Amino acid sequence: MDTKEKAVEALEYIEKGPESKPKPGLSEDDREWLAQIDAREQNRIYHKVDRRLVPMLALGLEASLGMTGDDYNVALVVFFIPYILCEVPSNLLLSKFSRPSVYIGILVTCRVVIMTMSGVTQSFAGLLVTRFLIGVFESGFFPAAMWIVGEWYPPQKTQTRMAMFYLASAASGAFSGLLAAGLAQMDGLGGYEGWRWIFLIEGIVSVVIGVMCFFTLPDSPTKASWLKPDEAKFLELSHIAFREVKTTDLEDEKKHVNWGILKEVMTDWQLYLQGVVFWSNTVPNYGLKFTMPSIIRNMGFESTTAQLLTAPPYTCGAIAAVLSALWADKLSWRMPFIVAHQLMLVVAFSVLFSFAAEIQNNIPLCYVMVCLACIGLYPIIPGNNSWTINNLAGAEKRAIGIAFMIMIGNSGGFAGSFIFLERESPRYPTGFGSSLGFATAGILAALLLEFLYWSHNKRHEHLTEQEAIAQYGEKELEKMGNKSPLFKYSL
Repeated sequence: MDTKEKAVEALEYIEKGPESKPKPGLSEDDREWLAQIDAREQNRIYHKVDRRLVPMLALGLEASLGMTGDDYNVALVVFFIPYILCEVPSNLLLSKFSRPSVYIGILVTCRVVIMTMSGVTQSFAGLLVTRFLIGVFESGFFPAAMWIVGEWYPPQKTQTRMAMFYLASAASGAFSGLLAAGLAQMDGLGGYEGWRWIFLIEGIVSVVIGVMCFFTLPDSPTKASWLKPDEAKFLELSHIAFREVKTTDLEDEKKHVNWGILKEVMTDWQLYLQGVVFWSNTVPNYGLKFTMPSIIRNMGFESTTAQLLTAPPYTCGAIAAVLSALWADKLSWRMPFIVAHQLMLVVAFSVLFSFAAEIQNNIPLCYVMVCLACIGLYPIIPGNNSWTINNLAGAEKRAIGIAFMIMIGNSGGFAGSFIFLERESPRYPTGFGSSLGFATAGILAALLLEFLYWSHNKRHEHLTEQEAIAQYGEKELEKMGNKSPLFKYSL
C-alpha cells in the first residue's frame, strides 16, 4: 500500500470511524485535499503545535504561622472550596472568549500575584484568605487546559499531550523537593523564613510566565501566525472531521449561555463514573503530596534529606504518565492503562498500610512502595481526562463537561486534605486505608464505564445512518449528542 493509499485509508477512518458511520461537515474537495496529507506530514504539523502549545500549558509553612493540630488541613480545605465550585463557571466563561489566551493569562497572573502575597502574610487568617483567592483563580486553569488540548488534537493524540501537561505537576513535585531543600538554607535572609522565600521566588517567576500567556499561548489554527496556510487548513479540517464542528463556527454560541447544555452535562451518567475514576488519583495524591516528606522523615532521614528523597518518586510518576499515554494513544484504548495503574496503587497502599508502623525496619520496601504509588497515581488523570473529553459530543459540551467531571474529581481533595493526620504518624491508618478504598472504587468505576460504553456501541452497531435519520430526523440526531444511536463511545 503506497503513501497516498494509506492517507486515504486514514482519512476514511477519520471521517467514518471504526463503525463506518460517516460524519458530516467536509466537502468532497476538502476530503480530497486531506487525503493528500500523508502520516509523516500530519505528525510534523502536530509536533509543531506541540512546541507552541504544550510548554505554555505546562509552565502555567506550619510553624511560622502558629498552625497547630489540624490547621494545615483546614488551610487545604479553604483552597479546595473555591477551587471546586468555580471550575464549571470558569470553563463556561472561557467558552465565551474568542481568545482563550487572554482568559488563561488573567487566571495565571492573578493567581501568582496572590501566591506571592502568601509569602509575606504574617498570620494564619491571612494565609486562609490568600489560599481562598488562589483557589478561585487556579480553579479554571486545569479544565481550560484539558479543553484546549481537545480542540487542537484528534482523539487518538490527546492523552499523550495531556500527559505532557500533567508531567509538569509531577516534575514540580520533584523540583519542589529540591527547591525546598535549597531554599531552606536561606532561612533568616532578609528577615524571612525559608518557606516564605519559596513563595516569593516561585511567584516572581510565575508572574513572568503569566504575562507570557497573553502573547504566546496559541488560540486556534486560524489565528496562529506561526502556522503556514496549509498547516492551519489541515488542523481546521481535521478538527471538523474528528469533532464534527469548525473552530470558527462558535461565534454565535459565544454570545449567550446555553443552559440546555449545562443541564445535559449534569444529567450525563458517564461524568459521575469518570469522577470516581478521578477520585482514585485525587484522594491519595493530595494526601501523599503534602505528607510525603513526613513519611520519609519517619524512615529516619533528616528534614533536608527527606525533601531530596521526594524527588525520585515524582520522577518515576512522570515517566510512567508519558509511557502509559503513548501506548494508550497508539492503541486508542484507555481502560486497561487506567486500571493497571490503579492496581499498582492498591498494591502500594496495601504494603504501606501493613508496614508503616515498623517503617524504620522496612525502609527499602516502603520507599519502593512510595515510588510505586506515584507510578500508579500520575498516569490516571491524563487517561481519565482523555477518555472523558473524547466521549463528549460538541465543543460547548466538551468545555463544560470536562470542567464538571474535574469538579467532581477534585472534590476528592476535601478527603485527601484530612486523611493523612499528623497524630496518626507513622502508621497513618486513615490515610493509607482511605487511599486503598478510593483506588479500589476507581477500578470498579473504570470497568463499569468500559462495559456501558461497549454495550451502547454494540446495541446500535447494526443501525445505518439512513435508518437513524428516518427514525429521528437529522436535527433531532444532532440535538441528541451522546444519546444519538449514531454516537460511538471511545473505549
